[in-house]
Amino acid sequence: MARAHPQLKVLSIFGTRPEAIKMAPLIKALEAEQGIDSKICITGQHQSMLQQVLDMFDLKADYTLDVMTPGQTLNTLTAALYAAIDPVLDAVQPDKVLVHGDTTSAMVAAMSAFHRRIPVAHVEAGLRTGDIHQPWPEEMNRRSIDLIADHLFTPTAESRRNVLGERLQGVSFVTGNTVIDALKMTAERIDKNRQLRVALDRQFNFIDASRKLLLVTGHRRENFGDGFLDICEALRRLAKRDDLQIVYPVHLNPNVLGPVTERLGGLPNVHLIKPLDYLSFVRLMQRAHVVLTDSGGVQEEAPSLGKPVLVMRDVTERPEAVAAGTVRLVGTDPDTIEKGVCALLDDDQLWRMASRASNPYGDGKACARIVDALMGRPVDEFTVEAPDPIPEPIEAQRPVLPLRSASSLH
Repeated sequence: MARAHPQLKVLSIFGTRPEAIKMAPLIKALEAEQGIDSKICITGQHQSMLQQVLDMFDLKADYTLDVMTPGQTLNTLTAALYAAIDPVLDAVQPDKVLVHGDTTSAMVAAMSAFHRRIPVAHVEAGLRTGDIHQPWPEEMNRRSIDLIADHLFTPTAESRRNVLGERLQGVSFVTGNTVIDALKMTAERIDKNRQLRVALDRQFNFIDASRKLLLVTGHRRENFGDGFLDICEALRRLAKRDDLQIVYPVHLNPNVLGPVTERLGGLPNVHLIKPLDYLSFVRLMQRAHVVLTDSGGVQEEAPSLGKPVLVMRDVTERPEAVAAGTVRLVGTDPDTIEKGVCALLDDDQLWRMASRASNPYGDGKACARIVDALMGRPVDEFTVEAPDPIPEPIEAQRPVLPLRSASSLH
């Protein structure tokens, strides 16, 4: 009797809601692969919001860590993660640890595996701003993970050029971003189910269909303090427009919730709502006219839905959509944000150009490519034709820091 081929034991470790969204379709693909024994460990930074994502994709964690405490610093979180992850590695004895992106949990999980000589695969590898302090601490985290990973799953050709230019030891693949897989699955579910759309829209019955909708998300650590006060000032000014309504699902972090509620609460054109589950958020993106965000994932998702995006950061590790014209940087300066939003509201031609559904971040097949790579099969890598750049129409545009590529080092 022929012996069964041993399965590849893969342990996926993540802890935030954005990580869960981007990892969920990949874990579904891992579970469907006969040659892979997939386990999930969640570290629980966004416990309640994270569970919503797992439930939506019908996933169950094998290990759940309890590492969050009130007033926690990055150092105390890092120490708690090291102590909690080590016993999981003992129990699972994985052949490979899979981490995503640039969170502290991803960095600690990768380093914990490295200390045990367990190979690490990094999903969404190669993103760079060129500034170790922006975003902070994410830029350091992702560089550290890339340094020790043996599989580097880069979402775009640009991110792959970054890892090649740094002469990292891992093997790189251009896969596209798994968030586009998640988005396509979710949007198709909404589009094909009228009853679901009606149910989702019922929670947004405060939206006035005669006014343009500005969807806002903000949570970046580097914007805490003056950054969020400036963002609130820009939104306060924009709320004076009769043709606009602002919907802002407010992050529960006190550094966000406090200033946003104090400065914007009670304004008639501003709707501050609780964080949304992913299904509801995708529906809200579908209904938005313009998206204003400091999120990395939203920069990738909204262009797929044909939504112009203004990013409240000075630099971005995702320059591809900036080059395509669907994403623009406005920082946190109130004047710059106001001008950027008003330009898209007042200039229909500019809005149409910026809303072209041109997404350089994926085609919905990233997860299949990653599974192929893990199984040692040939990988049909993701490619995209670069669209013609859109002329520079917004005064608010800020430069993107130059990204290193292989050619810059020769």
